[in-house]
Amino acid sequence: MTKALHTSALTSLALLARGKVRDNYVVGTDRLLMVASDRISAFDVILGEPIPGKGALLTQMALFWFARLSHICPNHLTGQAPESVVTPAEVPQVAQRSMLVKRLKPIPVEAVVRGYLAGSGWAEYQASQSVCGVALPAGLKNASQLPEPIFTPAAKAAQGEHDENISYEKVVEVVGADLAEKIKRISIEIYQTAAAFALTKGIIIADTKFEFGLDDNGTLTLMDEVLTPDSSRYWPIEGYLAALAAGLNPPSYDKQFVRDWLEAVRINGKPWDKTPPAPRLPDEVVAKTATKYQEALTRLMA
Repeated sequence: MTKALHTSALTSLALLARGKVRDNYVVGTDRLLMVASDRISAFDVILGEPIPGKGALLTQMALFWFARLSHICPNHLTGQAPESVVTPAEVPQVAQRSMLVKRLKPIPVEAVVRGYLAGSGWAEYQASQSVCGVALPAGLKNASQLPEPIFTPAAKAAQGEHDENISYEKVVEVVGADLAEKIKRISIEIYQTAAAFALTKGIIIADTKFEFGLDDNGTLTLMDEVLTPDSSRYWPIEGYLAALAAGLNPPSYDKQFVRDWLEAVRINGKPWDKTPPAPRLPDEVVAKTATKYQEALTRLMA
């Protein structure tokens, strides 16, 4: 197995920022090199143990979806080879796991679309029969499919902080009514298109989040990653109905396996409080997570 890359260390380019997974470097005045590391985060905390091969898998999946969805919304890809902007010695850190992209003005809103009730949405529904102010029918269960996909945006948080669910009205306040409506419409269309395709491969995309930016002409552009197991809940269709009937989280191809392990682990007899440092992931959890990511990509692209 290829050696895992927890943190890139390019010296030929200026580092702009390190996110939970990606290290972004400045290329000239108008481009960024996005290097997808093998880091994994849960509950907005970066874990100490990388998942070997994860960055390359995320990049392959994002490129697959960017190509498939380009008719709906332009994206940030330049089409140029990432290896062309680093030194030969740095190519191993970049190859297969990077994207050379346009530098955009980020929109400070995460465009979350939910087609199923899961995670924080399920918790909120139990308390209020709504999610982010969107009223839902009574009688739904954990992992229930919603009557139609809903747009439940979040405010992007600083590194180490938790993203905060916000109302659509708040998005209007932040970006204006016209842009808010466009983000909502395009996000739902992308989700519906991708979810319908994934279903033909035996995969349910329960929910996902998109990030957008504006180019120099003010064009809304899809950026960062798209429809990866890091930004989406991927459920294999097998086992879904049994889990729904039992009120359990369905088996998943995403980070839910890691989240479930972290929820169950005890430190000195107490649950982890979801603040750094995170508990150390056992080797078997790392290996099983790597396998799940690979299964998702293999199935999707078969």
